[in-house]
Amino acid sequence: MRTIRMLASGSLLSVALLASACVSGPAPKNYAAFRSENPRSVLVVPALNATVNVDAADYFVSTISMPIAERGYYVFPAHMVKRLLEEQGLSDAGLVHQADASRFAPLFGCDSVMFVEIKKWESQYIVLSTSTNVEFEYTLKSCRTGQTLWSDTQAMSYSPRASNSGNPLADLIAQAIVSALEKAKPNYIPLTQQANLLATHTVGQGLPAGPYLSEQHGQDQSQFPIQ
Repeated sequence: MRTIRMLASGSLLSVALLASACVSGPAPKNYAAFRSENPRSVLVVPALNATVNVDAADYFVSTISMPIAERGYYVFPAHMVKRLLEEQGLSDAGLVHQADASRFAPLFGCDSVMFVEIKKWESQYIVLSTSTNVEFEYTLKSCRTGQTLWSDTQAMSYSPRASNSGNPLADLIAQAIVSALEKAKPNYIPLTQQANLLATHTVGQGLPAGPYLSEQHGQDQSQFPIQ
């Protein structure tokens, strides 16, 4: 699990991560099962929310489709997926995550299913510091065999810092204000977007290029190897 403190903008962090992924970080995952299945589409089912924040799953679903699509896969519309699952008696995310992945193929014509569990979605206030934390566990399974094709975990934290004016008392007050504002309205969405981007785009750890990235599809074995 990789925990990153977000101190820069999302785009800068993404560029830095992707540029350095080939020269540092964990060893590449084994993509043998993924390559064998060669999925073209991804069905993202409602996230399983293991936190006390009842809105976490709804916020999360608004952030996950784009990064998967950017990797070259067709992603089924989230609201359509939720509606059809409800019609099948799968309105509860817990029931969805207990179902065999092969069950979804006849319903949607999908190749793979993305299950995400929200492990952490919280904002903690300690003295004059607020820390907003998210953690997600991603699992992509084959709709044909039910086999896990890919998995990843991302945890991220953000602690706002007031600028240093050189006046200790003023800086203390400013820090108290920015921490209180973060506590009142935690900055979950940028953190979640970054976590999803890291999970799906990191070389050797994320998703290999899909068929809708035609110039890269099947040409990135060295970055996403079969071991």
